[in-house]
Amino acid sequence: MSESAIAFERLLEIMNDLRAKCPWDMKQTTQSLRKLTIEETYELSEAILENDSKAIKEELGDLFLHLVFYSKIAQEQNEFTVAEVLNGVCEKLIFRHPHIYGDVEVADEEEVKRNWEQLKLKEGKKSILEGVPNGLPAMNKAQRVQEKVKQVGFDWDNSEQVFEKIHEELSELKIALQNNDTDEIEDELGDVLFSIINLARFKHIDAEAALEKTNKKFIKRFQWMENNSNKNNLNLQDMSIAELEALWQQAKQYD
Repeated sequence: MSESAIAFERLLEIMNDLRAKCPWDMKQTTQSLRKLTIEETYELSEAILENDSKAIKEELGDLFLHLVFYSKIAQEQNEFTVAEVLNGVCEKLIFRHPHIYGDVEVADEEEVKRNWEQLKLKEGKKSILEGVPNGLPAMNKAQRVQEKVKQVGFDWDNSEQVFEKIHEELSELKIALQNNDTDEIEDELGDVLFSIINLARFKHIDAEAALEKTNKKFIKRFQWMENNSNKNNLNLQDMSIAELEALWQQAKQYD
């Protein structure tokens, strides 16, 4: 037995002990674990953004625990086992990679993606968009939807066209703002955001990661402004917009 298989078997045995002996673990259900799993996923995402290999390893371990936990609960309820989960994904991967496990030839990554979506339709899915979870954050969902429809050729030819679309949507947003129609503004703002995400996707940039990096950058700069003003016995609330802008420009030097 390989080292990986031994470690996985150890985790399964520990999970059996926890469900049999630990009051907290015995009480958990798939519903109670759900929000914790989402939290763990975000923690893994943050570790990846920080490129922290130690944290990534730890967060992956936490997610492995959750996956085993769900499978254990399902086994107790005679729904499925962890072996069925693993064999199921193995069979799916083999079926969806005929260029590896069959006689299909592909030219590049994009052809692999197109074949993947077509094979999913053969599995009984009625739409290539069925695989996009409703619970995804809106920005992630937008990028996944765009990636999916690209596989059937519904996409721009170049980034200049996408940029033109952004300008078009911005013009429509400007009109909505002039009309002061809240519903229209919301609708057009959504179109602007969708177009910007499309540009990110077209240039192979993760829009969510890009925005999070900007969030972190903004927080770092603003906290520098707070610390600097405190050191000088000043209050940001008492400063003019010109003074705040000057302080902001100073903060940018410490990125």
